[in-house]
Amino acid sequence: MRRRSIALFLLAPLGACTSGPPPPARHAPVALRPPPATGLGITRVMGVDAPTLIRLFGSPALDVKEGPAHKLQFRGPACVLDAYLYPPTAASGAATVRWIDTRTPAGGDIDRASCIAALQKR
Repeated sequence: MRRRSIALFLLAPLGACTSGPPPPARHAPVALRPPPATGLGITRVMGVDAPTLIRLFGSPALDVKEGPAHKLQFRGPACVLDAYLYPPTAASGAATVRWIDTRTPAGGDIDRASCIAALQKR
């Protein structure tokens, strides 16, 4: 009996170590998907190859290849367009635009379709 009393006495402070309610459940991470290709300007760019982009916007200001990815950057007074081209899933065929980013020259937000239209007017 005495041993049991000592054990309970020693374990009592451990009960005070619990703190409040359990932490909120973590949600599974959300898979990022490319934004929908809406608007006339965006459909002119999505899915096209590098020569088509160059015909639309002129010579790229930046041309970077990293592994299978290819980035072409086009700059104008109103905005900067980064077009990311990736090879098709089949073994043959040209790399095409699968993602685009647009921003103002200062780095602010700009509508993608507006940027495409502005760059085409150059």
